[in-house]
Amino acid sequence: MAGKMAEFPPLVIEYTGERLAGVDEVGRGPLIGSVVAAAVILDPTRPIEGLTDSKKLTARKREALDVLIRERALAFTVAEASAAEVDQLNIYHATHLAMRRAIDGLALAAEYLLVDGNRLPGHRLPGQAVVKGDARHPAIAAASILAKVARDAQMVALDMRYPEYGFARHKGYPTKEHLAALAAHGPLAEHRRSFAPVQRQLALL
Repeated sequence: MAGKMAEFPPLVIEYTGERLAGVDEVGRGPLIGSVVAAAVILDPTRPIEGLTDSKKLTARKREALDVLIRERALAFTVAEASAAEVDQLNIYHATHLAMRRAIDGLALAAEYLLVDGNRLPGHRLPGQAVVKGDARHPAIAAASILAKVARDAQMVALDMRYPEYGFARHKGYPTKEHLAALAAHGPLAEHRRSFAPVQRQLALL
């Protein structure tokens, strides 16, 4: 039990029911693809061991937990905002759009939200924003895992179509490999045109 307390420091949550949805996103920083959000209502009678910030887990562990979350959660949804929406709205507003879509997609309507970060996504439901929430509450951690696994799968699929860009390795983040491929081969339709490295390459065309 002591280990669990260390993993999830206590939060003062202004809600005592069971329809609390953890919400998180993945994909704010990449130069390509959607920003992906997830919302999860965990079942308190079916706890899942090992939930934590998805970035702290290996890909194999994330994928195993993804299966357990989908099996045991009372409800979950994965949603996204496209690269075009990121360009149209900006990444901040697109992230919140993806979060609202995930919340609204829950088969069991949530009553309260715990959202990773320092801002709520503008949903009508009451809730709390929790800084580093994916390491502080299991429902947010579960959402971070579902979102990460889903977005990584998108990048692997994109890698199969465009292997010269290395998406399976860098997942679309602006690594040296990605920037070099962008310079050599140019932006794809899926690249976010509002992001500076992509803008620079488009200006050279």
